[in-house]
Formats: sequence, structure tokens, C-alpha cells
Amino acid sequence: MKEFLVVDGYNIIYAWVEFEKFKGISLEHARFRLISKLANYSHLSGKKIYVVFDAHQVKDSLERTETIDSVEVVYTKQGETADTYIESLVGRLLIKGVVYVATSDWAEQSVVFGRGAYRLTPNELLSEIKRIKKESSKYYVKGVPADSYLENFLLDQIRSKLERLRRQKK
Repeated sequence: MKEFLVVDGYNIIYAWVEFEKFKGISLEHARFRLISKLANYSHLSGKKIYVVFDAHQVKDSLERTETIDSVEVVYTKQGETADTYIESLVGRLLIKGVVYVATSDWAEQSVVFGRGAYRLTPNELLSEIKRIKKESSKYYVKGVPADSYLENFLLDQIRSKLERLRRQKK
């Protein structure tokens, strides 16, 4: 069964300590960092991720959706909050699979939980991202690329015969 993660973008940015330094400087940079982290998580977990940023107070803003490294990024239109969009999205996704919603907004957690989605607090999401990253790191090759060369797995006598053949051709 397909799994989806819907993230309340600004809610997570304002909840995670690692984004503290970006809040007053550049929300754009914080958004990019969050999307990048979620893209890595998506690739490792296999979950389809939607991150929703509300622009309900941005004058004349239109709803905009873009895909950035497999993450669906949604900017809501003027007058529409991320919570409203997320509730609608959860309704559409529940017929396709299991849905998780990451937000610290208690009211939003209650609504999506009532609709059948699972809720994650920002800390639970961060813990899950760290856990899956640590778990997957044991599958990465940590040596230098030359460690996996075929010649490193040959018996010494075969390697020396091949080396003699190589030198004779010159």
C-alpha cells in the first residue's frame, strides 16, 4: 500500500531548532533546506511527500505547485491556509493509501486524525528522518572506490599472470 507524508511546511520550520538561524534572515533558505531534507527522506523511506506552505496573507497570490526532487511543494492561494489545503489533500490521498500528516498544530492533528490519517509531531518527524538515515547508512559503501575493483578480489597468482600478460602486449 502506498504511503504519503503531508508536511505543514512553515509549522515544521518554526518548530525545528535547526531552522532558528534562518527565521529572521531567509525563509526561502529554510524552505529549501526543509525540502532537501524531505527529499532525502522520501528516497530512503519510499513515501510520497507533499509539503504545504501557506500564502494566505500574500496579496494576489495564486495556488502554485511544483515538484522539487520528488517532493510536491504547494504554495496556497491568497485566503487559503495550509491547514485548509492539507485537510482537502488528506481526503484525496486517503483513497490511495496510508497518510501521515506532520504538524504541531493540535487542532489540525485532531482533524486529520479524525479523517483517518496518522499524525506526527515535528519532533516525531525529525526522529523518523534521523532513524531512517542512520538505518540506511549501514548499506552505503564506506571505502574508497578502488576497494571494489575486481583485481582486489583475485588470487595473487592469477593477478600476477594477468599483469605479465598486460606487460607483454606493449
